[in-house]
Amino acid sequence: MSDTRKGYRGFVSLVIPVYDEIDCLPGLVEEIHAALDPAGIDYEVVLVDDGSTDGSGEWLDEAAGRDGRLRVLHLVKNTGQTAAFAAGFAAARGDVIVTLDADGQNPPGEIPRLLEAMEEEVDLVAGWRKNRRDSLWRLVQSRIANGIRNWISRETIRDTGCSLKAFRARYLREIPLRFDGMHRFLPTLCRMAGARTVVEVPVDHRPRQGGRSKYGMWNRAFRAFADLLAVRWMQKRWLRWEVRG
Repeated sequence: MSDTRKGYRGFVSLVIPVYDEIDCLPGLVEEIHAALDPAGIDYEVVLVDDGSTDGSGEWLDEAAGRDGRLRVLHLVKNTGQTAAFAAGFAAARGDVIVTLDADGQNPPGEIPRLLEAMEEEVDLVAGWRKNRRDSLWRLVQSRIANGIRNWISRETIRDTGCSLKAFRARYLREIPLRFDGMHRFLPTLCRMAGARTVVEVPVDHRPRQGGRSKYGMWNRAFRAFADLLAVRWMQKRWLRWEVRG
């Protein structure tokens, strides 16, 4: 039977940072398989344990021992999402990498839709949370932060805070992820590395499936703004060249 799927049909790597998400992990892995197996997607799941202390790392090792599609990396200590993503991107074997959070707010059932939008000329597919399941205060925070981020970085991404995205892996391997906080600017950094066509698709959003959030407004607002200024500096100083012939 011929393959009638649209978009990308090659091998896909899911990269998921994990920090103290023991309550969410069983459901997350189950949902990934339930979403991707019927769609005929060839994939691996790279789970990066970012120094968890709640048993998440041990659960991941046991799950990977039963399921060859799960690959687990353990960071020596909690280093943050940028480091976890960087380690996952370096280990990923797919030509397309899909990112999502481990807390279940990004439904894995949306991944096939991202891949359908990944046509041959598309370099990046960004999900935007059409109906966000967050408090009014968090929605206001996000709207303000997104507007400032796009204004300063000259970006047009509708929902930069949505982790559910699909990238051509070659661009992720070109960008500088040796600096804390850079995971917030992956689309902008990929454009700097040469990505051109970006497609945005609406995705579902739901409340956290277990555990508790590790972030609040004040523990990241000022750092995020400083990081944004650093990215703007990099945009201005980024070198582009071609070798003639």
